[in-house]
Amino acid sequence: MGSSFSTKFERKFGKYAIPNISLYLIICYAVGYLISLIYPAFLGYLTLDPFEIFLHGQVWRLFTWILIPPSSSNLFFTLIMLVFYYSIGTQLERTWGTYRYNLYLFLGMIFTIAGSIILFLYCLLIGAQPLALGTETIYSLSNGIHVYFGSFSTYYINMSIFLAYAATFPEMQVLLMFIIPINVKWLGIVYGAMLVFECLTGGMVTWFVIGSSLLNFVVFFLTSRNHIHMSPKQMKRRHDFKKQTHAPSGITKHKCAICGRTEKDDPTLEFRFCSKCYGNYEYCQHHLYTHEHIKPPHEAGRY
Repeated sequence: MGSSFSTKFERKFGKYAIPNISLYLIICYAVGYLISLIYPAFLGYLTLDPFEIFLHGQVWRLFTWILIPPSSSNLFFTLIMLVFYYSIGTQLERTWGTYRYNLYLFLGMIFTIAGSIILFLYCLLIGAQPLALGTETIYSLSNGIHVYFGSFSTYYINMSIFLAYAATFPEMQVLLMFIIPINVKWLGIVYGAMLVFECLTGGMVTWFVIGSSLLNFVVFFLTSRNHIHMSPKQMKRRHDFKKQTHAPSGITKHKCAICGRTEKDDPTLEFRFCSKCYGNYEYCQHHLYTHEHIKPPHEAGRY
């Protein structure tokens, strides 16, 4: 995301980013869990089913599928899951910046919707037949494959958040089974191997579901020039740096070269100079890792 295009795009639309978006996502899950406890069958009317959307006009499904939480029959583990994803999502937003984290989440949702629509078009071409199953529908293809669009859910969206966390904080430790400390990067590697196994052993539907839901991870971590990796020590230094952002009234010590904000605009902002930029350019934490590096005049035309 270091190109001049992405920087201009952020300047134009960054103001619309939703702060603390992880909280809103968790609230959506909580509503979904509440619905599943009170009226489980109703969840069947909320799934991302393109057949119902395009053939029966149930356009609300383009949005309500986000309410359907990852399946769990245990209330305790459900609460642990909600707290865990809120925690790692908040850390990612603080590190990447609100705009970048918003973009990551929304791209994951958009790619998921796009994947379901592509699969829907394929089903139409080969003449899929609907098989009613309560409030949900399974579609039978001529080659014997059954398609359930409820598979396009928030499960892999959550997994994309976890993979992003593992790639950003590879040395961060978590307690496996609440007992065994383990670096999160190893959990990310194990999960990645599980995904590969699912794709190899699963069929076409599995490829569509996993591929579309995790495409945002591919976009952000295989095509971006700014890979972000932070250790716990770096996080501590970032926290300690907040002490340097306060200044006397009417005087500012720091100003972001991208958004122009100072410590007076937001006392929680952190500012650092970029060692890769030519000249003394200072950036807030939202743009420190995402800006385009300033090159010397004699290198301005090089790539």
